[in-house]
Amino acid sequence: MFRRIYEDVQAMRKRDPAAKGWLEVLCCYPGLHAVWAHRIAHRLWTGSGTGERFVARLLSQLVRLLTGVEIHPGADLGRRVTIDHGMGVVIGETAEIGDDVHMYHGVTLGGATNEPVKRHPTVEAGAQLGANATLLGDITIGAEAAVGAGSVVTQDVEPGATVVGVPAERVD
Repeated sequence: MFRRIYEDVQAMRKRDPAAKGWLEVLCCYPGLHAVWAHRIAHRLWTGSGTGERFVARLLSQLVRLLTGVEIHPGADLGRRVTIDHGMGVVIGETAEIGDDVHMYHGVTLGGATNEPVKRHPTVEAGAQLGANATLLGDITIGAEAAVGAGSVVTQDVEPGATVVGVPAERVD
């Protein structure tokens, strides 16, 4: 557990030029606090008992209240996932986020159906999601791809591609 916290702090220090030191990141980055709490909630959720799932949901709502970041306990987050600023981020139940993904405030990984199926995005390793980007449905954002701020993505994005706009279109 402490190794993963260390990895997260180092990742944030690398990705955020405003991060002046490890203690500042450890204490003052609500996006990381939300990710850390999510790890606990996710373990409770995957324990699959009714009581554990209720506690997991309760924890996720408490974290939302404290950080402004809502991560459903069913979402699957990789290592070194960082959320810069955090406020307004929403990550749905069936979302999958790979290692080394970086996102900014206001990002939404939302569902596009009410059916009990995979309905939230998959974001592969190393992708970057700009502020207020909205990703909807069972789509895949490829490894090392970038989604521009304010973009609305409803279709797959190829690995390494950069997309911007409403609707998002490839620009590189």
